[in-house]
Amino acid sequence: MYLNELKRNLTYQLVSEQEVDKEKLYTMSVVIDGREFNGTAKSKKLAKMEAARVALESLYNAVYVPDLENQVNQTQETAEVPWVKDESGIKTEEEEGEEEKSGIMLGKRKFPENGTQIILNKKRKIQTAPVAKNALMQLNEIKPGLEFQFVAQSGPVHAPTFIMSVEVNGTKFEGQGPTKKAARLSAAEKALKSFVQFPNASEAHKALGRQVVNDGDFTSDNAEASNDVLFNNFETNSENGTSCEILPKDKNGMNNLPKARKSVVPSVPDGKNPVMILNELRPSLKYDFVKEHGESHAKHFVMSVVVDGIKFEGSGRNKKLAKSRAAQMALTKLFNLDFSTHPGTKPVPKESHTNVPQELADLVSRLVLEKFCELTDNLTSPYARRKVLSGIVMTTSDNAENATVISVSTGTKCINGEYMSDQGLAVNDCHAEVIGRRSLMRYLYFQLGKHLSGNRLEKESSIFQEKEGGGFMLKPNIHFHLYISTSPCGDSRIFSPHEAAQEVEGGDKHPNRKARGQLRTKIESGEGTIPVTSSGGIQTWDGILEGERLLTMSCSDKIARWNVLGIQGSLLSHFIEPVYFDSLILGSLYHGDHLSRAVYSRISNIENIPPPFRHNQPFMSGISNPESRQPRKAPNFAVNWCVGDAGLEVINTMTGKTEQGASSQVCKQAFFKRFLQLCGKIPTLTGQSVTPLPKVYADAKVTVMEYQTAKQQMYLAFQNAGLGRWLKKPIEQDHFFVSPS
Repeated sequence: MYLNELKRNLTYQLVSEQEVDKEKLYTMSVVIDGREFNGTAKSKKLAKMEAARVALESLYNAVYVPDLENQVNQTQETAEVPWVKDESGIKTEEEEGEEEKSGIMLGKRKFPENGTQIILNKKRKIQTAPVAKNALMQLNEIKPGLEFQFVAQSGPVHAPTFIMSVEVNGTKFEGQGPTKKAARLSAAEKALKSFVQFPNASEAHKALGRQVVNDGDFTSDNAEASNDVLFNNFETNSENGTSCEILPKDKNGMNNLPKARKSVVPSVPDGKNPVMILNELRPSLKYDFVKEHGESHAKHFVMSVVVDGIKFEGSGRNKKLAKSRAAQMALTKLFNLDFSTHPGTKPVPKESHTNVPQELADLVSRLVLEKFCELTDNLTSPYARRKVLSGIVMTTSDNAENATVISVSTGTKCINGEYMSDQGLAVNDCHAEVIGRRSLMRYLYFQLGKHLSGNRLEKESSIFQEKEGGGFMLKPNIHFHLYISTSPCGDSRIFSPHEAAQEVEGGDKHPNRKARGQLRTKIESGEGTIPVTSSGGIQTWDGILEGERLLTMSCSDKIARWNVLGIQGSLLSHFIEPVYFDSLILGSLYHGDHLSRAVYSRISNIENIPPPFRHNQPFMSGISNPESRQPRKAPNFAVNWCVGDAGLEVINTMTGKTEQGASSQVCKQAFFKRFLQLCGKIPTLTGQSVTPLPKVYADAKVTVMEYQTAKQQMYLAFQNAGLGRWLKKPIEQDHFFVSPS
């Protein structure tokens, strides 16, 4: 190679071929300036190289050494090399001038004419700047997880042309090339260029919150980078020895980051993984595995990360997703990033109240799931089977510290009509959220019972305080949060979740559709709901015993009712002001527009509600890690637990009683007995009770006049909105009495 640079178009001739000691030796010759040079070796190629070496040594006094590192001593002893390069691999002007005076230059090699011996090394390396990221790598960092699709192949077999495509931000970009790799690179380049609508790359970098630093010429006023540098191969400019490096732009408030990783807090996530965004803002974070829980086919992992001294936890079906959830919580809390992908997934704030943070929704969900795992021996109990899980969490401060799980329940079915009880011994509706609310009522009775005690400390430990003028009210900062693992049956679940994700800003595209907002009923011995009929809205006892299906109002309708009348029911309204849910958290199928319509906005026309009742608007939100759909048969039992219970109570959903045939602790008769224990012994709300001690359950309910008036106004609001008539149970089931104990 060295000789060919000096004397081009040389011809090598085979001189002889002979066998010595059973090995063949070849002799090749080359003629240069009339002189013949020979070389002998075991192959023709090596013989040609030997002939070239002899010629170089004879004509130019140059010695070829295969490995320069092994010949350092020889180099120092035999000759001084006047053209050795410095560490950067670039010769100085003085050295080049010396070479032009003392040597012959052909191409980039110079040889001295004064007979000085030189060492030639084929493996001599020149240091160059590292090659930066290409367009494909850059796009993958900005939009991770993109998939390139093969589109077509054209052209002859020996010279094909491939077309690849990638979809970014809803736009498809195609690129073509002689290989699939080149086609992907072309498509990535087009996708990247779509982000830039500026006259030059410098303006693009500035708009993207970056700056271009030129390491070569520090005297220039502007540091311009070409589009090729930005989008193509990002290689160093070898002509002037400069390189362009794209650095994140500094911003106020981010000085505590390492210098090499300063970054701008994005206004929106822009499709990046939360872990990637958090790592740009707070590098070198460590994620720790906390625990795993859940059924064998639906494991959940919990990971944690500490950012700025605050610990964030996230859960998911795998550790990678759990890390992403933890990073998402940190970004939401510390940098106010909103990861809602479409309008329906955004939380609905509570009216006239500070917005409840997203982490509260995740906390409520986690606490309920952990308590359910604890009650079912880490989900190994046969009663861990469920389709819907519900729980109620109580907080005693705005920052959700000391949150306590009050009740946990499961269930999806209603009682069979033939098992209705006229003594209040059977539970008609065994849906999880309904059973959970009844468990909360048990807790409220227990807290009121503390005021029967003569112990001052016992009374002060109650969540209720006496109200001036009579009765009781919740202490300040006492809030109840309802969690349901899926959207409640009825109106809030009547939508297509995957199509709803495509809705644009503005919410429901069809708010006036006839199916929207209609009152719906659950059906006996089945799941799902149907719209109410226009018949009188009353079911008869004998008709149901004869085979007519027992119908029960849907959970969406009942939650809408609780947002007017409260969750305490009519009996407790003798003693306490209405208690409302502060928030409603869904574990899956959350859509803010549909849920808010179902639980309060469809009767926003309600009027003349007597105080202390009101139309409550709770905070509503999904969770960061939605539950997956469980396509399996619902069990024929429901469970309930309230704080203070030793374990779960199991109810047969067909009979509405326990599996042993006894009445449940959340049935009507049990509540009526608790009511009679309090009636006449603790103060009641002024004007609420007209009978000192009612003996019949129905009479005790109707004597709370303000409650009954508010209920009638709610029924009227549904009718005036054209949403149907509230369906009532047979009146005979409430005409039972209990002797006070």
